[in-house]
Amino acid sequence: MRSENGPETQQSIAGWAEQTFGPVSNATVLVDRAAIELAELREAVKNGDIQESGKEAADVTILLFRLMQQLGLDLDKEVTGKMAENRARRWLPKGDGTGSHIK
Repeated sequence: MRSENGPETQQSIAGWAEQTFGPVSNATVLVDRAAIELAELREAVKNGDIQESGKEAADVTILLFRLMQQLGLDLDKEVTGKMAENRARRWLPKGDGTGSHIK
């Protein structure tokens, strides 16, 4: 499981979750639960609760790590690959800190 000398990893988190909650019957339950946690994150951000925002963002990330483990993917590698794709795209800023890519 978790190394006493290092940070949590996708593997250590997924192992803990498997031990704690049992096997995943259907990966979509993790997505559904992540949606609940994302709504809680939105509420914390809306309320300006910085500490709670961090905790809720962590809950979402924990569920994403477990989902990726179930799918045989590595979230860090997926993010790195997606960022390479994003950096190669042209973007249209929306003026609110977000934007969409130009096809």
